[in-house]
Amino acid sequence: MREIHGGCHCGNITYEIELPNALETYNPRECDCKLCTTHGASYVSDKNGTLNIKIKNNEYVSKYRQGSRIADFIVCKKCGVMTGVCYEEGGVIYGSVNIRATREYGEFGKGQVAHLTELSDKERIARWKDLWFSNIKIESEIA
Repeated sequence: MREIHGGCHCGNITYEIELPNALETYNPRECDCKLCTTHGASYVSDKNGTLNIKIKNNEYVSKYRQGSRIADFIVCKKCGVMTGVCYEEGGVIYGSVNIRATREYGEFGKGQVAHLTELSDKERIARWKDLWFSNIKIESEIA
């Protein structure tokens, strides 16, 4: 397992991921929706990996829903960095991280455009469940 640390610029939201494969085998997904392209987001996840999110102060975290309004984009209110996206169903949180919020970004494979705007909500959710982390732990210092 390879451990990668990332997070927002001010440090309010940090994450640690563990990926079972070599970084160059992951091709970050670049969603073609307006929100993701505006933020320059490039997502990595692995359903066989783990994601730990640490939040210093929830007051400075925005969970933004756009488009189909079924996923929460996690944005820091202090510095404006989008750190990732989560979807919850049946008590399970699925998530993916914006790998551009890491120092290791350049070690990953070539990015690929994900045309999620062409998928139905049901197709998106099935895709997320297949690709995203589901072993997620979220810690908050100040609720």
